[in-house]
Amino acid sequence: MSVTLEELARRVGGEVQGDGECRIDSVGTLIGASAGQISFLSNVRYKRHLKDTQASAVIISPDDLAASEYTGNAIVSQDPYLAYAKVAVQLNPGPPARQGIHASAVVDATAVVHESAWLGPNCVIEANALIGERVQIGAGSVVGEGTAIGADTVLLPNVTLCHGVKIGMRGRIHPGAVIGSDGFGIALDGGRWTKVPQLGSVQIGDDVEIGANTTVDRGAIDSTIIEDGAKLDNQIQIAHNVIVGAHTAIAGCVGIAGSTRIGKHCAIGGGVGIAGHLEIADHVTLTGGTTVLQSIRRSGVYSSGAPVETNQKWHRNYLRIKQLDEMARRLKELESRLLDEAPGNEE
Repeated sequence: MSVTLEELARRVGGEVQGDGECRIDSVGTLIGASAGQISFLSNVRYKRHLKDTQASAVIISPDDLAASEYTGNAIVSQDPYLAYAKVAVQLNPGPPARQGIHASAVVDATAVVHESAWLGPNCVIEANALIGERVQIGAGSVVGEGTAIGADTVLLPNVTLCHGVKIGMRGRIHPGAVIGSDGFGIALDGGRWTKVPQLGSVQIGDDVEIGANTTVDRGAIDSTIIEDGAKLDNQIQIAHNVIVGAHTAIAGCVGIAGSTRIGKHCAIGGGVGIAGHLEIADHVTLTGGTTVLQSIRRSGVYSSGAPVETNQKWHRNYLRIKQLDEMARRLKELESRLLDEAPGNEE
């Protein structure tokens, strides 16, 4: 599709510099864009590419525009990256929703599938499942018994929804995701592990996106809950009875142990590990690789872990870390001795 620069600016709340009738049909990078494409600048490291870009227009902030020599067509926005995201959606609406049931799909007679939904090849829809309006279910996906999927939600191929899961509207679940698998509940009985039945479910709100190969375990008794607008990246583990607050974003390879509650509008970086039975306040940011072993009660940015060093330097530092306890003991003894010898402390 092709849209005028003026129309794109109106849709994203930006202002036009240059030719508002310039037509844009796709997006591109500052380096790789060509005529008919629009690019954006949101990172100052790429500012040097402005002068050479072949893009027909650029999305740029007022400050960056004023500080550059760029005089070409532009959408001027206070948040160029957000404006770019909206433009990309406008120019790439995706394929139209399909309707019907593929001949190879297996649908239980008690399942309710809205006539506007699409079930792809080799889907399995089990007893008493409820598939809402315009739901799109990709090839090889399984919808378990009693599971409900809200309107306009998309399951890409090979998604597994176990029994009794509730999915809200306008969700998007990527290939390989498993929602509602058993939580890791075991009890020790004379040296042998006994499985604890996982009797809860998973409830996922509206406008939630769940990345490829992410797992959300069902609750032990109550449900695991992912609230409205949450965004989960690939290969995340959400354990039983976790609650993820509304509009929280979680990057890849994060592990959240059971019964932890994550607040609203949090941002959790890649590779973060969060222990169980904790509470994370609203508006908390955890930088990548952070390990959380205690509750965080106040909003803010939190980090842990050591940045990468050369192997030689890391070994030297690690040896000193092992000596910290002994060093602290010796320092305490030295402080005590100095206090005893200080003027005025003589017997």
